[in-house]
Formats: sequence, structure tokens, C-alpha cells
Amino acid sequence: MILKTRKVPFVNQDHELGLESVPALAVTGILLYIAAFSAGMGAVPWVVMSEIFPINIKGVGGSLATLVNWFGAWLVSYTFNFLMTWSSYGTFILYAAINALGILFMIIVVPETKGRTLEQIQAAINA
Repeated sequence: MILKTRKVPFVNQDHELGLESVPALAVTGILLYIAAFSAGMGAVPWVVMSEIFPINIKGVGGSLATLVNWFGAWLVSYTFNFLMTWSSYGTFILYAAINALGILFMIIVVPETKGRTLEQIQAAINA
């Protein structure tokens, strides 16, 4: 089965609404995404690894966390064009669902570390 690709990725262009504003909306969307990611999910690996890992494995743990983070970024970049040929709307819905699962994981699994010592955090993880 051959997938049909759409030449017009934006709804505004589809319906010919505000065609002159499409480039500004695209740049604004990218800037908002970068700001939100940097303030939210982007810092999670480094914050978690700095507070969770004991001193004796902080180097190895930090390296592993960085590797997983960069592999995830590569995976998103690699699959983006393939997914866009499948469905432009579905691609962003899929990425939003994965992000929601990541937030849910952090809420449920990652312990609160504010005002706690490393020993208290380790005791909570091992309990």
C-alpha cells in the first residue's frame, strides 16, 4: 500500500487562512517548544542524575543518562520524516502521548528530592 503524502503540512495553508502568517506561526511554535522543553522535560536527566546517583557511580550514571538522552533525541529526529509521511497530525499526537507518558512516569516513579539528603533519597528508592 502506498501512503499518500500531503504537500501542505499546516491547517492554515490547507484552508488558505492567513497564509502570510504561516512562517511566523511556525517560528513562534518552534521557539515556544524550545522554551517549554528547556524549562520542563529537557532538564530532567541532569537533575535526576545529580540528585539520585551516589558519588561513587555519579560518573558512570551521568554518562549512561546522557547516552540515553541523546539516543532519544536521535530517535525522534530519525523517525520524524517517516512519521510525517504517515500522518502529520498523527506524528505530533504520537509525540505528545509519549511526552505525557514521560510526565506520568516522573510523577509516579521519580522521588521528590527537595530538602532531602542523599541518604534519605536512597532509602526511599530502596524501600
